[in-house]
Amino acid sequence: MAELATIARPYAEALFQAERANAGATTVWLDALATIADDADLQQFATNPRVTDAQVFDLVCGVLKTPLPEHGKNFLRTVIDNGRLQVLPEVAALFRALQNAQSGVADATVYSAFPIAPPALSELAATLEKRFGRKLNVSVQLDAELIGGVRVVVGDEVLDTSVKARLEQMKVALTA
Repeated sequence: MAELATIARPYAEALFQAERANAGATTVWLDALATIADDADLQQFATNPRVTDAQVFDLVCGVLKTPLPEHGKNFLRTVIDNGRLQVLPEVAALFRALQNAQSGVADATVYSAFPIAPPALSELAATLEKRFGRKLNVSVQLDAELIGGVRVVVGDEVLDTSVKARLEQMKVALTA
């Protein structure tokens, strides 16, 4: 994983420098490209020696649901020409991190065993922003293994108040 980040970092930084003023719109098309590039069938197609870079470019652009701006097409051509299509998801993640650092915001993923209603999510987001001391972009992912409660991941910080975590703590305390 560190190798992908090493390869992706120059692309993300260059794109961020070029698109700093338009980072929000760039995030939209970059995330779309990253989702497409993460497909195993596309990866296999792109690495086939009989397939040209132009064919890979045409396929990716054909699958996109929204039109790619000219600078986005240039970026995609550069990535494909250098054989780096597989790092696009990492480029998108690093770009988002650079964008968040500039705006003083962090991404927070809330793992929950059950769906969280919008009013409760707003209240949880406000509480988490106080706890972590910064503005958060909160997203929710369901994880039935948690049984109850939530597990929050903000960067490399984790706040785990799930029933599963508490049961694990009890298990460790009882076996110690």
